[in-house]
Amino acid sequence: MSDLLTASQLEERLREVGATRYHHLHPFQLRLQSGACSRGEVEAWALNRYLYQACIPQKDAIILSRMEDAQLRREWRQRIIDHDGEREGEGGIAKWLKLTDDLGLDRGAVMSGELALPATKFAVNAYMTFVRDRSLLEAVASSLTELFSPMVIATRVSGMLANYDYVTQETLAYFTARPVQAKRDSDFALDYCKTHARTPEQQRAVIAALEFKCSMLWAMLDALEHAYLYAKPWPDAFRPADQADRQAAE
Repeated sequence: MSDLLTASQLEERLREVGATRYHHLHPFQLRLQSGACSRGEVEAWALNRYLYQACIPQKDAIILSRMEDAQLRREWRQRIIDHDGEREGEGGIAKWLKLTDDLGLDRGAVMSGELALPATKFAVNAYMTFVRDRSLLEAVASSLTELFSPMVIATRVSGMLANYDYVTQETLAYFTARPVQAKRDSDFALDYCKTHARTPEQQRAVIAALEFKCSMLWAMLDALEHAYLYAKPWPDAFRPADQADRQAAE
């Protein structure tokens, strides 16, 4: 891409990234929503995904600190409130912990991150480094996966409710508010990128930032699929009860 794209052409390119690289296409995601995952795999997914959920307000705080315009900061800080809540027990992180609680996972172990796969930790750290070290435009662009999250949330929730009898609407409460929040946030971020990516180089950087974020989410699912379906987890990582029983029998 050497020519300057129009705003609509840039949006089209960004949506193409989501259509071809977002994790709604990943085999683990397809298994999760179709009921093909064991309970242990669902538990491993929720535990590892917590690290990503917990980093979201932290990365948004980094982005917020880099914004010189007060109006931009006012817009962006709502993302932190959505995940942290106004008080203890509120917000997206608390709702994700409701999910892991209902799956029978130890809350302290989940929050510590000690049982997460190494690749999960590397992916989350890479994301935090990206929003800290790249341009503000690229940091904002990396959040554009929210353009595509409503579609995967609807499919994930309906599939999990239909296929896992230990999952309820209350268990999946995190996802109730996310489509509306994601639409609001992605509309803002998309407009910001279309307005501020004024050169071909900046437009390429915006597209690459979204590709990076998609690759980060994909890598997390790659690690889950490898560890819990084809191989075995890292020695210090979470082991589902059924896997632990099989290993003990061996």
